[in-house]
Parts: sequence; C-alpha cells; structure tokens
Amino acid sequence: MRIGVVAPSSPFERETAARVTALAAKLQPSAELVFHPQCFLSHNHFAGADKSRAAGFAEFANDPALDAIWFARGGYGACRMAEAALARLEAPAIAKTYLGYSDAGTLLAPLYMRGASVAHGPMCQDLVREGGEAAIARALAWLVERDLAALEPGLDPAHPHAAFNVMVLCQILGTPLMPDLGGHVLLLEEVSEHLYRIDRALFTLTSNPAIRKVAGIRLGRCGDIIENDPDFGMDAEAIAKEWCARSGIAWLGAADIGHDAANKVVPFGMTG
Repeated sequence: MRIGVVAPSSPFERETAARVTALAAKLQPSAELVFHPQCFLSHNHFAGADKSRAAGFAEFANDPALDAIWFARGGYGACRMAEAALARLEAPAIAKTYLGYSDAGTLLAPLYMRGASVAHGPMCQDLVREGGEAAIARALAWLVERDLAALEPGLDPAHPHAAFNVMVLCQILGTPLMPDLGGHVLLLEEVSEHLYRIDRALFTLTSNPAIRKVAGIRLGRCGDIIENDPDFGMDAEAIAKEWCARSGIAWLGAADIGHDAANKVVPFGMTG
C-alpha cells in the first residue's frame, strides 16, 4: 500500500517526516509513505503558497499509484486552497481514503460529499505529542488493515457519523465545502480556546437548520482550555448539553476524540 502525505495547512518538518517513515516501516512494512515536497515548503504561516498547497494536494489525490492520502498536520490554511484543489480532482481522487483531523476537516467534509472514504483520526504531526507513537500506530492500522480497534468505541452501526473540530465546522458552515449531515451522529472536539468561544461556536452550530437535522451530538475532549476571567462557570460538556437542549438536538454523551495522542478514528458515514 502506498500512502501519500500532504500538508494543506501549516508547515511540516523533515525531521518529523523521517521519524514517521521509520516508525511506519517498523509497524506496517507493507506500507510505503510518500511525502509530497510541498509538505516542507514555507510561505508566511503556511506550508507553501495557496497555489502550491492546492497543486500538491490535487497531484497526490489524482495519482492512481497512491492508495490513500494522510494529512501531515493541521494548523490553519486549508480553507484558502480547498476550492481550487477540489476543482482539479479526477476519478482516482474519489477512490482513495483520506485521514486527518483539525484543519484537515475543511477538506474531509467536501471529499465526503463527493463520495470519497474519509475519516477523522491521527496525523503525522501527532508523533511529537506525548504517546505519539500509539497515535501513528492507530492511524496506520486503520489505513492499512481497517483495524476495528482503531475506531472510536462508541460508534453506532445504526447511524452514519462525522467528526470535526468545533471551530473548523463553524468555519465551513454554509459554504460550498459543507456536506449534508442530516441523520448523522456528529462528534466534536476542540483545543486551545476560551470556554466562552466554545459556547459561542456551539450556539452557531446548534442554531443552524442543517445541523439541527443531525441524529445527535457527542463531545470529545476540549483540551488546553484558555483561562477565562471571570470564570465562565460551565465546562465544555455542560455547554454542549445546554445548547443541545435549547436546539432540540439529542445529547449523546462523551466521545473518545481530541487533539491528543489518544484520538480515535471516526470514519464518516456508516461503520456497520
């Protein structure tokens, strides 16, 4: 299996790529990682200019010699190149599997809408986190073997699923990148935000008519919460429960996803 790696958002380090490659060779010797040179470009905040990131993504997505696309890391920037990249996609791109989370959700969403196999799950950059080798092993086990042990344990085979970072989903809401999530169980996670910003974002999401058609919401980990002065008075779970109650969306409990090495894989669509 050949897995192409792209970086549509922030820059990626060659040293980390070498470490991921070595670990992948040990864990999944049948798999070959191919890093697009674009991953290592740097332009302002991004892994190359918008045109470079769009071209790199489209090149690998369209390459019939690659079986899957793995996102190197998140950060920010995919929204700036998404429509240009998507306009270039050909039939081989829809036949691939795509894995990532965070800012990668900006591309996972429209790829899912087009019929590609996509999943929210660990990325190459997770190797630098505490316990990162386990995250890489989980991602590769899913990509190569479709190992069910890599999946978020609460996935309901009776419903389709989708998973997003809260702010990323807010960002694409109402844009051409947004798929129809009606009837889906929606899993959400967040990192490095004030609780009042999470509250504001969940107001936006749960007030949207399209989101109100989901089968329910589960909340993953909201890590590295920025201290609020004065104290917000509610934690992220309480906030999510309240907005679900106000909007009439079913609250379905906690989810084992987040911006950490324990992040589990959530394939979009049906899993049963």
